[in-house]
Amino acid sequence: MLNFLPYRLVGVISMSLLALNVVFWTSILFVLSFFKLLLPLPPLRRLFNRILPWLAENWIACNGLWIKLTRRTAWEVEGLQDLHSRGWYLVISNHQSWVDIFVLQKILNRRIPLMKFFLKHELIWVPFMGLAWWALDFPFLRRHSAQHLKKYPAQRGKDFETTRRACAKFTRIPTSVMNFLEGTRFTEAKHIMQNRPYQYLLKPKAGGIGLALSVLGDKFQSLLDVTIVYPEGVPTFWGFLCGKVTRVSVRVTSQKIPQQFFNGDYETDGEFRTAFQQWVQDLWQNKDRQIAAMLKEARAAS
Repeated sequence: MLNFLPYRLVGVISMSLLALNVVFWTSILFVLSFFKLLLPLPPLRRLFNRILPWLAENWIACNGLWIKLTRRTAWEVEGLQDLHSRGWYLVISNHQSWVDIFVLQKILNRRIPLMKFFLKHELIWVPFMGLAWWALDFPFLRRHSAQHLKKYPAQRGKDFETTRRACAKFTRIPTSVMNFLEGTRFTEAKHIMQNRPYQYLLKPKAGGIGLALSVLGDKFQSLLDVTIVYPEGVPTFWGFLCGKVTRVSVRVTSQKIPQQFFNGDYETDGEFRTAFQQWVQDLWQNKDRQIAAMLKEARAAS
């Protein structure tokens, strides 16, 4: 533990270890991805499709080591029983900070298959990471505003097609499809702009997981609904690197996906879309109440 050091020094050490970890593992990923493209033989592609996620899981595990080294964090996690590394999962979570990604990876790595996130297309240009996400078949989506789609109607539906192609790849090997339903990190400004639809959450966007279900259907073993709470306040990424996050509470709820939502047509079937959105909104109402209960419990324990 290095938490006895000045917090800025801990931040520099954490950032250095994170950078070294990224460079090391992405270098290996790039080499194997190059051979995957160069040798498009089905048996070799299947082999690479198993090796690449395994490398990513080791990369995440190494992140866990420097996190443990540089900070003393109390992890209060419930709901990890009965998870399987060879199944298919649909994973959803609230989203408050970049730290959420490290939290999700730490608690779920090797308990379920490697999580594939829906990413904004612009993130493909992030040094090292963008190419690594591409090599691991993370879906990159272009989210257009209503004004843009009105001006360029031909762009309408392209995100759905991208999602469909990405999810089709996930049918080949066990995969966890991860989606932050809010589509962006929670901030008070965004909360006010949306007229505060929930106490602790932004409005959920159901399209991504709706399409994932339309492609993967009953392959999904269950829905993992993850709720992340930072009892001492939502951290910045720099604060996390500096070791200022001393307590994290996580609840994982596993539930069956209603069979009526398997293999439906979210894009064109209005009745299906309405029913699916109502299901997602019910999930979000329950999550909002759960966050309130977790915060109340944390305050009582302080």
